[in-house]
Amino acid sequence: MKIAFVGKGGSGKTTLSSLFIRHLVAAGAPVVAIDADINQHLGPALGLEEAEAAALPAMGERLSLIKDYLRGGNARIGSADTMIKTTPPGEGSRLVGVREPNAIYDACARPVELDGGAARLMVTGPFTDADLGVACYHSKTGAVELYLNHLVDGPDEYVVVDMTAGSDSFASGLFTRFDMTFLVAEPTRKGISVYRQYKEYARDFGVALKVVGNKVQAQDDIDFIRAEAGDDLLVTVGQSDWVRAMEKGRPPRFELLEEANSRALRELRAAADATYGLRDWERYTRQMVHFHLKNAEAWGNERTGVDLAAQVDPGFVLGESVVTPA
Repeated sequence: MKIAFVGKGGSGKTTLSSLFIRHLVAAGAPVVAIDADINQHLGPALGLEEAEAAALPAMGERLSLIKDYLRGGNARIGSADTMIKTTPPGEGSRLVGVREPNAIYDACARPVELDGGAARLMVTGPFTDADLGVACYHSKTGAVELYLNHLVDGPDEYVVVDMTAGSDSFASGLFTRFDMTFLVAEPTRKGISVYRQYKEYARDFGVALKVVGNKVQAQDDIDFIRAEAGDDLLVTVGQSDWVRAMEKGRPPRFELLEEANSRALRELRAAADATYGLRDWERYTRQMVHFHLKNAEAWGNERTGVDLAAQVDPGFVLGESVVTPA
């Protein structure tokens, strides 16, 4: 299952995504965690020292390797240099899974030990102003989008992405790559405004969106979020002594997380798992192609010097039955 955590800066989405990752690992699930946020705080939230987190290999700096691996023997792609962040797979492309070893994980992923289990952690690398926007060929999140476009994941397998704050993911279609998007919202007007924006963009693309109310202190906070988000409000999360200890670098055993917050995490997983039966791989592939052609026309053809529409394999539909990931 592909799961995104989004929200405005300071909403607590990185903290909640790290708790969800810990919850999945504690349950024995295979997890790939990806930090696609500008501020790159997921590693420390998962218990890494700042120096360890800073030393993680950046996907953005290994984009050539990622492209070369995913291109495989796809004859429609003349060279890895002509791949852009939206390039879809086709016959001959290498696909990736959650559990497997492959060159991308070897180069970009590092295991993070969590309560007796481990998650594979990948990071986009630090952002600069030049990395943001639809016209940026080397956007750090482009590595994430290429990875997700070539990912074949099954039930009880999880890729959890801590997304950059705001709406940058709307520029290329990255927001359509997830089975479930959890929008973390504080009980404030600014927190709700991000929800409204995401809801508007997501409406036409069948994006499953649920709101997680965070920093809730009283029933009035819950009522405020409910009035704005309606049935999209899935759970609310309040203050946590466990999280305070974690933020000080001294997290207790995860099993000691408050029961109310543990219950919220279980509800998040149940909501994400429920989307598996609703998967539509044809639509998923069609959306891939839509955003690829859009980006090709807007800037990709000019940047690469080739007609990127030719990369589209009209007979290819990504899915679990296509081929075992390489």
